[in-house]
Amino acid sequence: MSSSDQDNKQRNREIARNEAERQTIGDIRVSTWAVAVAVVIGLAAVGWVLLHNN
Repeated sequence: MSSSDQDNKQRNREIARNEAERQTIGDIRVSTWAVAVAVVIGLAAVGWVLLHNN
């Protein structure tokens, strides 16, 4: 392999590594929002049941 091919492979590996890290961070962010929304909905449901439990 030529030096240019080797450089391109190394560059592509670095790009893939960065993309994987960015994807992981995005997944964590989405998961955090999903948990927060579920907690809010759960608290609202419990509050509604407690208010209408007569």
